[in-house]
Amino acid sequence: MRFIRNLAITALLAGIGSAAHAEVFMSSQWAKQACNAWNSNATLTSKLAKWAQNDDGRGFKTIHLYRDKCGLGTKVELKITNKDGKAVCTYGGAVTNNSPDYGVDYLMHASDEDWTCMGEGKSGCGAMGAMTTGKLKFSGPKMEAMGVMGPFNQFLQLTGSVGGDKSACP
Repeated sequence: MRFIRNLAITALLAGIGSAAHAEVFMSSQWAKQACNAWNSNATLTSKLAKWAQNDDGRGFKTIHLYRDKCGLGTKVELKITNKDGKAVCTYGGAVTNNSPDYGVDYLMHASDEDWTCMGEGKSGCGAMGAMTTGKLKFSGPKMEAMGVMGPFNQFLQLTGSVGGDKSACP
């Protein structure tokens, strides 16, 4: 019984410790975690494989993300590559592609409230609803985006599953 109680206390303390060390939402460290989460999501890796091929011959496409309250200067980058027939995130962190091509690349931003709504997958906050209501603002190939709405919902929910501290800007 004492062992179970000690185990419960250890688990509680570990939970408190991890909450206190949550990465800032959409920081470079957060983007690294988002990249790992992308690669763990079978829908994103398999259903977006053809989408990832549209890279203008560069071998990758980028998604830049930021929070409206923190501004464009805080954007982070996910680099997606078609690897062995899968859409694989090969990089998550600070922006490396300073010359995005919005024929293949994406820039997405929203308020913290809207990122939360999209991350939780609430009604009206799916990919189509977020784009048509202006909750999610983006630059990039709109027709291409419209063709991958199903898997894109998984990406929006990934922002919630990775989580992060929204009380500060990166």
